[in-house]
Amino acid sequence: MKFSVLLPTRNGGPYLENCINSILGQGYDDLELIISDNANTDKTPEIIAQYAADPRVKILRLEEMISVTDNWNNALFSASGDYIMMMGDDDLLLPGYFVRMAQIVDQYGQPDCVLHNGYSYVAPNSIGQNEHGFYSRAHFNFGDDLTKEGVMSMDQRFSIVHDMFRFKVRIPLNMQTTLVRRDKLPRFHPPFPDHYALNSLLLTADKWVFSPEKLLVVGVSPKSFGHYFYSSKHKSGLAYLGIDPEFPGMLPGSDLTNGMHMWLNLLKKNLGDKLRGTEIDRGGYVRRQVFAWYMQKKLGVLSGADFLANMRLLSLRDWGGLLLSFFDRASWNRFTQIIRSSRKSTAELQWNSLQPLPGIVNIAQFSDWITYHATPEQKG
Repeated sequence: MKFSVLLPTRNGGPYLENCINSILGQGYDDLELIISDNANTDKTPEIIAQYAADPRVKILRLEEMISVTDNWNNALFSASGDYIMMMGDDDLLLPGYFVRMAQIVDQYGQPDCVLHNGYSYVAPNSIGQNEHGFYSRAHFNFGDDLTKEGVMSMDQRFSIVHDMFRFKVRIPLNMQTTLVRRDKLPRFHPPFPDHYALNSLLLTADKWVFSPEKLLVVGVSPKSFGHYFYSSKHKSGLAYLGIDPEFPGMLPGSDLTNGMHMWLNLLKKNLGDKLRGTEIDRGGYVRRQVFAWYMQKKLGVLSGADFLANMRLLSLRDWGGLLLSFFDRASWNRFTQIIRSSRKSTAELQWNSLQPLPGIVNIAQFSDWITYHATPEQKG
């Protein structure tokens, strides 16, 4: 078996069919699709049953709900393919994905990981009750060191991980955009299982290949974590993931940042021999959380009094790290973009590269549009 596609799902009924069709409809047979049904209570079991006769489909039914991470592991432990790719039930593969992945794998001698890009699609009512959809011409904006296809050097990979400890993210931390050899993929760990797994692989895998190609669509829907994060429903998002971040010195604000702090600690604990001299940058952490407070205040989620109360939580050391933001170009660029922004859309305010997409109401329509109708400029 060449590929195992993991599709853990929890009440993804309205989106699941588009996702499954994009996988099975590619005319590629050397794969298995493992659907882990996490005690779904909507129409998901009925939708899954429509595909039960396909020999490529393996259905795992859980009678009691488990955490997101445990559901991911449930699918992983049932996989038998040489390579693993992960899908969310609101994501979608673009035509030709498996053919292109097989070509890259053969060309580079069965590498451990293949990193690539994709598009982002935000469904209606996913961020701040947006009436129409949005898309981004690139799911992730890579730096100048990742522009051409080729093997990533070990020094480059270690540099990427070290920047994570400074809260600077240089590769997408979504599992969807990295194909991984099954015998290299570690068990998933909370709070953000893909974040930990990918950084662990950056440190331990023998060969990573990068391709700038856009091979899938990463979706944000009203039931994904992205909905909770961008709509400032953090407690609901944490419940969705089954996590409760807590560590010494934790500040309120972005749960994504607090979760990052947790998995960085776990990475240091488990792979400390490869991370000697690398510590979590408190200043970087503080800057991210203060920026989150500012965004929450701008969006009306945090009152002015609560904003000032949060600022009083900072120690003298924290204030010193915050002042270093004056010398951090990325922090300045993002901050000035927010200040100058005249956009009223909650989605566009938080996600600078989003573009409105009226008339496209689901991810399958977006796939058709970007594949067959969008101009070269719109495709990026």
